[in-house]
Amino acid sequence: MIETVSYDVGGVHITNKKIMIVAVSLVLMFILHQFITRTKWGMAMRAMAYDFAIIPLMGVPINTIAALTFGLGSALAAAAGILFGVAYPILDPYMGILIGWKAFVAAILGGRGSILGAALAGFLLGFIEIFAATIFPSTLRDLIAYSIILLILTFRPHGFFGEAHSARLRL
Repeated sequence: MIETVSYDVGGVHITNKKIMIVAVSLVLMFILHQFITRTKWGMAMRAMAYDFAIIPLMGVPINTIAALTFGLGSALAAAAGILFGVAYPILDPYMGILIGWKAFVAAILGGRGSILGAALAGFLLGFIEIFAATIFPSTLRDLIAYSIILLILTFRPHGFFGEAHSARLRL
């Protein structure tokens, strides 16, 4: 539906679709960050992530906030699927599996509850994969990227922007 136009910037070929995907992704991340940090619902989501047992005692409707969280996550997954479909117009029932794993790894590497950390870790993961594919055979890019991420998590187990939490049991 969108006609592809290619631009040559310093020897690098960039299409209008890729520019649109990056722009829409950044806008969605900014909107999500503003929602999580500036609204009462976002505060309730963060509180539920921190301590699930205390939240009902404070008057927060946990079922409503949980439904909102899953709805928001589903909407963002749908947006990601549409953007992926724009970039790679192939229909496959398993086309989101690898992207889901990479998003999970980016969320872990970014730190618990940090949207900015997950975004930066996602960009770092993509950069490492592309950089590894330029030097080594492309079949090794995931191995190299995940090895570097495991090395980072060895020295920083709670991620880039995560906080070390106590080991006490929270119900």
